[in-house]
Amino acid sequence: MTPLPMIQLPPVKHLYVHVPFCPSICPYCDFHVLTRRSGQVEAYLAQLEREAAYLAASYPTDLETVYLGGGTPSFLRDDELTRLTQSIRRHLGWGRLENTLEVNPGTVSAPRAQHWRELGFDRASVGVQSLDDPTLKFLGRQHDAEQASSAVELLAAAGFRVSGDLITAVAGQPLERDIAGLLALGVGHVSAYTLTIEPGTPFARRGVKVNEDDEQMGFERTAELLTDAGLERYEISNYARPGEQSRHNSAYWQNRFYLGLGPGAAGHYPTQQAGLRAERRTNPHLHDWLAHDFTAGPAAESEAVDAEEHVTDALFMGLRTRAGVDLAALSLYSGLEVTQRYAGPLERNLEAGLLTLDGAVLRATVRGWWLLNKVLGDFVNG
Repeated sequence: MTPLPMIQLPPVKHLYVHVPFCPSICPYCDFHVLTRRSGQVEAYLAQLEREAAYLAASYPTDLETVYLGGGTPSFLRDDELTRLTQSIRRHLGWGRLENTLEVNPGTVSAPRAQHWRELGFDRASVGVQSLDDPTLKFLGRQHDAEQASSAVELLAAAGFRVSGDLITAVAGQPLERDIAGLLALGVGHVSAYTLTIEPGTPFARRGVKVNEDDEQMGFERTAELLTDAGLERYEISNYARPGEQSRHNSAYWQNRFYLGLGPGAAGHYPTQQAGLRAERRTNPHLHDWLAHDFTAGPAAESEAVDAEEHVTDALFMGLRTRAGVDLAALSLYSGLEVTQRYAGPLERNLEAGLLTLDGAVLRATVRGWWLLNKVLGDFVNG
């Protein structure tokens, strides 16, 4: 089956903005982050406006969500964040449904929270990570448990929908107390990630290891405690009360188009090139991004996404979610008969109890989520 050709580019409804500056660099972090130096933020804001103008001229937008990640977007000074949001609004618009600011607990005060709300942010993703001071110290966090709790309370009082980030599988971490503390603060959303030691990070250079038993215990116990408390596990690492799901992150998991703005930002773009379903780009890091001339085009070369890559992308992202992947709809859009192309991996993983097929909807089981990298590797290898 072959879909109708695209007459014009569809409006892109999601925008990710990368703010690379942090007050300090955590030893487990492998994102593009750096501490601010004289003149860097000014140069960043000027270039961000130029890239926003390029994106506006290249893609129609009807934004539903905007997400400022990093780095530490809340580390920007009030006038800097005001200028950044004005640039976005001027060229690309603003999210109609949800606008998220990633927040470090040590940057929050009541006046700042109110300022962020006035700028148009309505959701805060707070890097709590733990409510145990020894665990926070081990993780290299600059805030303590009291600051984390206060930050959540101040943001909620200012009218934010608040999500709390939690890191699990840290040796000695009082996980149950961490989760109970987050729930007591009234967060509507929790993102729980296993501590991962990435190559090149300070933790990797120090030889820090994650115990596999701690990893599995954290994975299973987090799910048990949060779902018992009434939060739905709607994605492998994300839990929400009704109506509190991240609309922006859900766009990633549904393989929708989104713009990437800023150094290191990734984007998934519509295309009119024959035989392709999308283009991917990941911007270079700050130095090269600042040196780029956006009047000459994007800062990174496009990576073409053909029908087969579109299908594997959709499977990789969609199988992370409780909703799963509608294989019939995916076949119709891609023009590739998914159940035929991936008959072997489907049969093997269904028989192993790692996937289920309900009509045309393919989902990972709980055990399949735990072994998801193995499942996805099977699809890559055919």
